[in-house]
Amino acid sequence: MSEDKGSLSGRGAHFLVTHLPFVNKMMTRTNARVFERSGGRRGATLGGKPVFRLTITGRTSGQPRTVMLMLVPRGDELLVCGSQAGTPQAPNWWKNLEAAGRATAQVGSDTFEVTSRVVTDEAERAEAWTMLTDAYPDFATYQKLTDRVLPIAVLTRAG
Repeated sequence: MSEDKGSLSGRGAHFLVTHLPFVNKMMTRTNARVFERSGGRRGATLGGKPVFRLTITGRTSGQPRTVMLMLVPRGDELLVCGSQAGTPQAPNWWKNLEAAGRATAQVGSDTFEVTSRVVTDEAERAEAWTMLTDAYPDFATYQKLTDRVLPIAVLTRAG
């Protein structure tokens, strides 16, 4: 029997990020610009799944860095996963979020400040992982494609 390597879409995203990072970066930046310019009315899905915009201060540049992430709400909070499509290293946005501890989220036309907390409790992580993979099954594929444990954070509205 062959080993389950996960979904075709997840493996495709992994290939794109690993072998054609410039294409992935261009697509992500274009989606973020469309989302921003339309006030969150356009570019709010990726592969039929909802996304949101997160802007974080760069840990070395001090400049705002924007990324589009899968939208996975948990009540009033948002769950995010530093998957980078299952590459060996965590994405830069994750490293920036860990360093800053806060960011600005835009969900549709609603923009708000958030604080972040990395999930370390095993029970909370299991619950969050189920919610993430239910909303976006490719996260499970990404986990199969890497030796690192994909990190999860909770974003909570600040104030």
